[in-house]
Amino acid sequence: MTVDQVNLAEKIDAAVEAYIEYLNSGTAEQIADLYAAGATVEDPIGADIRDTREQLIEFYSVITNMDERIATLAWKKIAGDTAVFEFTLVTGTAGMRFEITPVDIMVFDADGKISSMRAVWQPSDLVQL
Repeated sequence: MTVDQVNLAEKIDAAVEAYIEYLNSGTAEQIADLYAAGATVEDPIGADIRDTREQLIEFYSVITNMDERIATLAWKKIAGDTAVFEFTLVTGTAGMRFEITPVDIMVFDADGKISSMRAVWQPSDLVQL
């Protein structure tokens, strides 16, 4: 590995950790800040692609506005400009709780910003607790 590859891997690792941290206790704006300008989000794969900061903030606000949110990273793999990781997200509001365990595929630019995110899950993976 070259120094640039090691540095990018470290940036990607830090971005994934920040993503999980912000799902737990951050704002939609903080999550959106992890993305490069013009980045795309397809969550889940097959859904409409979000590609503006405003769309990202609207999307992540659904999670960050929950009364309860607990994201737990299960595992992650980083290779080149890509991270693949699985996490469990438990959310709750108005006396209802839900759990989902997606696998996210993120591609990063040279600055360690997310340029694309695709989430692998299907509606039956969302479980009411």
